[in-house]
Amino acid sequence: MTGSASPSAFHITIEPSGREFDVAAGETILAAGISQGINLPYGCKDGACGSCKCKKISGSVHHAAHQSKALSDAEEAQGFVLTCCASPLSDVVLESRQVTLAGAFAIKKMPTRIKLMEKKSPDVMRLLLQMPANDVFAYHAGQYIEFLLQGGLRRSYSMANAPHLIEQGLELHIRHMPGGKFTDQVFGSMKERDILRIEGPYGSFYLREDSDKPIVLLASGTGFAPIKAIIEHMQFKGSTRPVTLYWGGRRPFDLYMTDWVQAQLAEMPNLRYVPVVSNAVPEDNWQGRTGFVHRAVLQDLPQLRGHQVYACGAPIVVDSARADYLAAGLPEDEFYADAFTSEADKAAP
Repeated sequence: MTGSASPSAFHITIEPSGREFDVAAGETILAAGISQGINLPYGCKDGACGSCKCKKISGSVHHAAHQSKALSDAEEAQGFVLTCCASPLSDVVLESRQVTLAGAFAIKKMPTRIKLMEKKSPDVMRLLLQMPANDVFAYHAGQYIEFLLQGGLRRSYSMANAPHLIEQGLELHIRHMPGGKFTDQVFGSMKERDILRIEGPYGSFYLREDSDKPIVLLASGTGFAPIKAIIEHMQFKGSTRPVTLYWGGRRPFDLYMTDWVQAQLAEMPNLRYVPVVSNAVPEDNWQGRTGFVHRAVLQDLPQLRGHQVYACGAPIVVDSARADYLAAGLPEDEFYADAFTSEADKAAP
């Protein structure tokens, strides 16, 4: 629906959590919600990934320009809303089962110092950030921070360690994207003891602990970072839920912390690990599973109705997994995802 909003604010209600907030004229639903501490799901914030898509129960909105892969005309006609691009034209009620009840962690801005830089593969750097000693930074395992760069630019990265380990430093896994304004610095001029500014925590990708369903953790590339944090959190909490990690990469070196995973297997009897490589070459001597990582899940679990899935990585992996797993019986509200949408992804037609 098109049109222009009136100058007055409109009221937004999110079900089933019952969270409520107002949106001023010219403001998107997502921006207003985040500014008021409502943990709406999102990824790119630019209408490219579809992570913020949710169902409209009542009301009307105007959508700004966005990519059809994020929200198609058919989906919009069915009442789906892309909150990063949607401005309300009336009071609106949305359904988003990823939105949590009141009491989410406060979003903070703070300086951090690089404590450690460790290259884990040809294109993956492990960073440890030293947090300010006089400030508490609380987050859920699986959430992410944004780096605040010059010129108002921001880059998002998931925390790769669980909250109880933050005293060791905040861990991040940075993949080099040649030409990237931030990652070129990480793999070029950046050095230990440099100061960086961050803001967070953000995101609705974290373990739902009110269920005893078996868990599938699906990661591609550095999508392993928040998955690692979730595994650490489950170990810390003594969780006994069955959990299987499927981690996919193009070449074996893309599974850059397999040794860490193997070490956890000895300590977590309910954890299973399935590494999958899609483009191995003869010199890799790869003896494990091959193909697309999300399909490996269906080969092992053709019926997913009784599971929860947490998927993180490239948008094509997350989107393919969502479609195929729902077709395999997974309830839609048991698929939790965080698509790593790069600036190149946002610019793609």
